[in-house]
Amino acid sequence: DLKVISKLGLGKVKVIAKSGNETAQHDIEIDVRPSNPKVVEFVDAVIEPGKSWDAVYTLPGMEGTNKATLEVSNIPPIGLEKRLKYLIDYPHGCVEQVTSGAFPQLYLSKLMELDERIKPKIGENIRGALNQLKKFQTSDGSLSYWPGQVSYISDWGTSYAGHFMLEAQAAGYELPIGFLSNWLNYQRREARNWNPPNKNSKNYYYRDDLMQAYRLYTLALAKSPELGAMNRLKEMKDLNPDARWRLAAAYQLAGQNEVAKQLIYNQSTEVKEYRELSYTYGSWERDKAMIIETLSLLGDRSNAKPLVDQISKQMSGNYWMSTQSTAFCLLAISKFLGNTNAASEMKFSYKLNGGNLSEKFTQLPLSQISMDAKTGKGGTAKVVNNGKGIIFARIVMEGVPEVGDDKESENNLTMNIVYRTMDGQILNPAIIEQGTDFMAEISLANPGLRGYYKEMALTQIFPSGWEIHNTRMDLVSNVHLEKFSTPSYQDIRDDRVYSYFDVGEKQTLKFRILLNASYLGKFYLPSAY
Repeated sequence: DLKVISKLGLGKVKVIAKSGNETAQHDIEIDVRPSNPKVVEFVDAVIEPGKSWDAVYTLPGMEGTNKATLEVSNIPPIGLEKRLKYLIDYPHGCVEQVTSGAFPQLYLSKLMELDERIKPKIGENIRGALNQLKKFQTSDGSLSYWPGQVSYISDWGTSYAGHFMLEAQAAGYELPIGFLSNWLNYQRREARNWNPPNKNSKNYYYRDDLMQAYRLYTLALAKSPELGAMNRLKEMKDLNPDARWRLAAAYQLAGQNEVAKQLIYNQSTEVKEYRELSYTYGSWERDKAMIIETLSLLGDRSNAKPLVDQISKQMSGNYWMSTQSTAFCLLAISKFLGNTNAASEMKFSYKLNGGNLSEKFTQLPLSQISMDAKTGKGGTAKVVNNGKGIIFARIVMEGVPEVGDDKESENNLTMNIVYRTMDGQILNPAIIEQGTDFMAEISLANPGLRGYYKEMALTQIFPSGWEIHNTRMDLVSNVHLEKFSTPSYQDIRDDRVYSYFDVGEKQTLKFRILLNASYLGKFYLPSAY
């Protein structure tokens, strides 16, 4: 019997066997992993010139899971550490989320000083995303929502991924062979064939013009503008404001500066709060970020600055933001700072945990200093502003809390989980004989209060003593799954299964996962969500 202490990392077990004068030994490494996700906390302050800030902080979570960073900037804080980590660690890999995770990393060098250890990692992440996105491309050059899923072409994802590819190429990255030419052919064809939507049609969607505007933007960015299609869209009656801003950016990239300015003349930069969980995955933050990008392209810093302040406030707070909103906001702020002289020099000094006072001078808008978090407790920090302008300082802390009480919760979606034997009888998951094959059966019902739910993600993490039967690989009969729902896409990993699906009003879906109780012991059963 082995007992694990409340600490993460590699545990080592040494097995020694003796027979007579012979001895053999074998070392086994066991990765001790957390059952809970990480939590992020911060303390912050605004420091006037010549003033100082003394901070006391307590690290959250278990020892060994902690990380702490001192972040100092001369722009309002954007929660860079937290937001970027959210994108990189996001587990669901559709075309939009693969793109969102890598896109902002192209511009990190414009925002902050990069540690020499971090630069190769960023390059690996970007190259990995480029190669991964190639798997989404279909024979006609478009990109599917999931890799290999030719039945569901994502037009927004096609433009978004292409946008990332073009920016990556401009930054010196090599694109997968054949990707760009096939993608360009698809974008041109779709741009030329596009017609204004019929508002009386049952298939009408009010953001179709934004879809076309973004497609035209990417073609202009690729130095292959479709001016005819751009002019047709410009003349469209009741052109949505978000499409108007994106089309103006396309004209600017195509060298039509006056047309771009005319398109947004007297156009409001206000955006009503909304959130779109499908189609273009829009939000008011995403649309404001696109406005910032357009104004940055036009060199209109004065009108972009108030929007940057609004976005910074949103990003630095504890507000949830979608992957695309997060990526576009980081992209827009990078463009704003990269295209202007907004970043003035910073001079400050800092002292960590009673150590020596260190001086810092940089002309980049943000500086990050790693802090010693090995003790898992906390400490003190002092920051002195030696410059002429105000600076923003914050300590960002993260850690993984120990397993505590789990509470059931549901809202506008009903979930029910049962465990069954292979012949369908109810099984108590707390008492299972080693070697038993069994099933986890989960029911998800949409009560219809909020309409049709699209692109849902079900996360099931299983105890480390159970093994998942991947019926696509291990030749286990899937007769037990025949009468159950089939997800749009399913990602089966060592200890978890991600299932993706749509569920209509008043509809109930049932999914089954085949399992085996492989190891003796007492294990933690994580929540499904």
